[in-house]
Amino acid sequence: MPLYEYICQQCQRRFDALRPMASADAPIACPHCGSQETRRAISLFAAIGSEGVIAGGGSSCTSCSSTSCAGCGSRR
Repeated sequence: MPLYEYICQQCQRRFDALRPMASADAPIACPHCGSQETRRAISLFAAIGSEGVIAGGGSSCTSCSSTSCAGCGSRR
């Protein structure tokens, strides 16, 4: 089951939810304020292979190279 990231339109907090793909865009309550006014966010991803990070969804960290993000440590 995929992990999706959501943004609450009321409190502007981000949260993750493990949901079936068929429910990815269905309403979900914000765990912080309880609002149903949430939307799915675009999330970063990475694929780890035998040679480290081999694919990624991008990064806002300017110190990361295109093949490795090991030194970044940033988490959104």
